[in-house]
Amino acid sequence: MSAKVFTADDAKAAKITLAAEGKGSQAVHDLVTAYRANRRTGSACTKTRGEVSGNNKKIYRQKGTGNARHGDKRAPIFVGGGVVFGPRPRDYSKKVTKNTRRLALRRVLADIIAGGSLKTLPTFAVADGRTKSFIAAVSAVAEAKKVLIVAKGFDEKTYLAARNVGWAQLVTVDSVNVEELLHANTVLLVEDALETLAARTA
Repeated sequence: MSAKVFTADDAKAAKITLAAEGKGSQAVHDLVTAYRANRRTGSACTKTRGEVSGNNKKIYRQKGTGNARHGDKRAPIFVGGGVVFGPRPRDYSKKVTKNTRRLALRRVLADIIAGGSLKTLPTFAVADGRTKSFIAAVSAVAEAKKVLIVAKGFDEKTYLAARNVGWAQLVTVDSVNVEELLHANTVLLVEDALETLAARTA
């Protein structure tokens, strides 16, 4: 199995649209921010003075004690009282337009190609489903550190062989995202994925 460095000329031949120099950086930032925000559950919650346990009884009389005026013991200044302006369940998700997503993908692909980190393979499969065979196949064409393998699809044996390898990830071309591409040191692109990738950048 041999890998070839994918160049800008190869991208042009495959009809993959790349971002022009200096364009798309903000789109990448917006998209990655949205990915991270959308992973937040927004389930953090504190109780107000109306929700903590306790009764509404005045803790002591209004006048004559020399102390400050107080109502019930659930006030925020007391231990065990409510929380003022604490977190409440909320939706952190952000929406990103299709044009922004497309521009971000073009920008990241352009940077990866310029850095020589994108390589193409004719095919990629591990017929015996063994992890050892998978590691040998990937190590032969890329440094064993943060490798992303993108193809139109993988068979069950290949998924089985890759599942225990933490530094390599298999992802289909129709689902690969900008964050995964940015995280990888080397991207191995199987040739059957070129057409779909071109359609995503068009």
